[in-house]
Amino acid sequence: QVQLVESGGGLAHLGGSLRLSCEASLSEFSLYNMAWYRQGPGKERELVAINVRGGPTDYSESVEGRFTMSRDNTKKTVSLQMNSLRPEDTAVYYCNARSPIIGADYWGQGTQVTVSS
Repeated sequence: QVQLVESGGGLAHLGGSLRLSCEASLSEFSLYNMAWYRQGPGKERELVAINVRGGPTDYSESVEGRFTMSRDNTKKTVSLQMNSLRPEDTAVYYCNARSPIIGADYWGQGTQVTVSS
């Protein structure tokens, strides 16, 4: 059974930092595009960062320069270092693994991030 398990959410103050982690029980992890999404209160789910099979990572404009996504194919993990946090970063953050090659799409359970002003 495939699982994506996120950890590291919590409460931060304006300007603070948090680090999210996602551990994937995936075979052929390197074939997956790994991404972080978030869904804020009353908002649609949006893409935060995506790494396509170990290549460069793309970020949404709203987090560019503040968030950094890392990927470790050996450990089958991805992380999201979030710095200079703002109240508008408050959301449930989801880890996503998608492989057009395999035809698979998996989501984690989500982890809450709350930023207070």
